[in-house]
Amino acid sequence: MSKKRSKRQKKAKDLDALEQINLNAAGIDIGAEEVYVAVPKGRDDESVRSFPTFTADLHRLANWLAKCGIETIAMESTGVYWIPLFEILESRGFEVYLVNAHHIKNVSGRKSDVLDCQWIQQLHTYGLLQPSFRPPEQICAIRSLVRHRDMLIKYRSAHIQHMQKALTVMNLRLTNVLSDITGVTGMKIIRSIMAGERNPEVLASYRHSNCAKNQIEIAKSLEGNYKREHLFALKQALELYDFYDRQLRDCDAELEMLYQEFDLPDEPSTPPPDPRKRKRRKNQPHFDLAQSLYRMTGVDLTQVDGLEAMTVQDILSEIGTDMNPWPTVKHFASWLRLSPNNKVTGGKVKQRGTLPSQNRANTAFRMAAQSLARSDCALGSFYRRIRARHGGPKAVTATAHKLARIVYFMLKNRQPYHDPGADYYEEQYRIRAIRNLQRRASKLGMRLEPVGVT
Repeated sequence: MSKKRSKRQKKAKDLDALEQINLNAAGIDIGAEEVYVAVPKGRDDESVRSFPTFTADLHRLANWLAKCGIETIAMESTGVYWIPLFEILESRGFEVYLVNAHHIKNVSGRKSDVLDCQWIQQLHTYGLLQPSFRPPEQICAIRSLVRHRDMLIKYRSAHIQHMQKALTVMNLRLTNVLSDITGVTGMKIIRSIMAGERNPEVLASYRHSNCAKNQIEIAKSLEGNYKREHLFALKQALELYDFYDRQLRDCDAELEMLYQEFDLPDEPSTPPPDPRKRKRRKNQPHFDLAQSLYRMTGVDLTQVDGLEAMTVQDILSEIGTDMNPWPTVKHFASWLRLSPNNKVTGGKVKQRGTLPSQNRANTAFRMAAQSLARSDCALGSFYRRIRARHGGPKAVTATAHKLARIVYFMLKNRQPYHDPGADYYEEQYRIRAIRNLQRRASKLGMRLEPVGVT
């Protein structure tokens, strides 16, 4: 019994308990209308002060912190209220820690704004807080526009549904004969209806040659009740759709200008991607995004199976191009929450699996992994093998983890990606299976002999 206990005992770590590391630290609790700031006692008559959130008051806050001799500041990421203060303090030369709110929860008991800022200041003084990752300013600008672009697409999609509803209540069954009413045929028909055309045969004559349904079927679907109120709703939905489409074009133009600010390395290690030859698909930018991303990174990440230009943009806008914030690829995968979080107690693993995450890069890697289900490549073969053994969700996580490792090393070492082929993982699995069988046979005093194929 004692031997079993001794095996379970872990080596204790040396902990410097309650050693003050950051002597000139301040803590900030951010709200919508007021900001509470705590500094070490003795720096001013009041160790805790509150400031309104107007810009002039935030500059006054920064002046007070400088007067108190503060060098490093910790604040929690509360909504978007932290952004103006973070930018002001960072521009004034302070070391600012943006901390996850889940990591600084106070002990149970009374809670107030004053106690919260004092608790943050105390934790930061003892070096118990870790800053959240924030990419450089150039990447933050692109990230802001990429997220704004996603919002515009969602708003435009809502007005597509409004057009479909207006057509349905008029019994114009355009959705039964067209897969997308915002395609070439659908938009010509809708705009012609708004121009006053009601003849089904004339409207059906706008059919594109690639439509699966013939002109007779389309004309039959356009026999309906053109009531005034429904036409008015369709008109406004179409105008809003066009408005958001123009906003998307303006957003793409601004994004293209931001990408041009990056300087391509003098001697890039990988060749540039081929210029876009295919027709632009819906929701894609109105410029050659793959070339812009290559200018930004110096490597062509679209070479990796499953990573198209839009997916790479979502990933890079969240992680940036510099991998130095993550010492190893394991740190990177853990930050993305694509690594298992094993909870061990009493020497036993009580819970396994990855933690839930709202990280957009995590979502992009998972969507890329899911698109490889039928891909004839090494990553597609890996996905199918894991899915056969553990199911779809675990296969998505494992493949997303592998994609994250590939992107990490491509950005860190500036090396191209080479697909080893669909048979690579199958051959590796065969080699491991033979090695395991040989090990088991050796334990039983036997030996494996290959059988010749006749």
